[in-house]
Amino acid sequence: MARINLLPWREAAKKKREKNFYIATGVSAALSLVVILIVHMEMEDKIKFQKHRNQYLTEQISVLDNEIKEIKTLELSKARLLNRMKVIQQLQKSRPEIVHLYEELVLATPEGAQLLSVTQEGSNIKIEGIAESNSRISSFMRNMDKSPWLTDPELIVINAKTKEHPNFSWFSLKVRRSRPNEKS
Repeated sequence: MARINLLPWREAAKKKREKNFYIATGVSAALSLVVILIVHMEMEDKIKFQKHRNQYLTEQISVLDNEIKEIKTLELSKARLLNRMKVIQQLQKSRPEIVHLYEELVLATPEGAQLLSVTQEGSNIKIEGIAESNSRISSFMRNMDKSPWLTDPELIVINAKTKEHPNFSWFSLKVRRSRPNEKS
């Protein structure tokens, strides 16, 4: 049998296999790089798109925040206007009350008594005056107690025969103003 040397052929086949391996490795590495590059570009596009959306949402949020501030200032001015309207309505409602108050004071004041000052703080009224006798002051207080516009008369002080009014008794009393249509 003849001896055939297969070493060069095996070596050529081995080199061919190595060459094919390196080519396949290079091609797969190149394909991997291309796939990675495509995936990276796609992710960059998605990130850019999301950043654009975030920027748009941030802008819209700032617009809405400004509108909310404007609404709050409008609500505040609305509340102020409503309070003013309420005060005006109360003033309009209480306008005729002072007339009733003075009328009741005139009707309640007995003959022989004079009112020197009438001051009002809220619903409390302080009355100072002079009278010929203490019975006139008592009559004045009873008349106020009967009035639907005046309640709870309370005598503070009586001074008999002062220097300013030697023949009269000076008095000071408190009374509360009421509204006949209000329920206490």
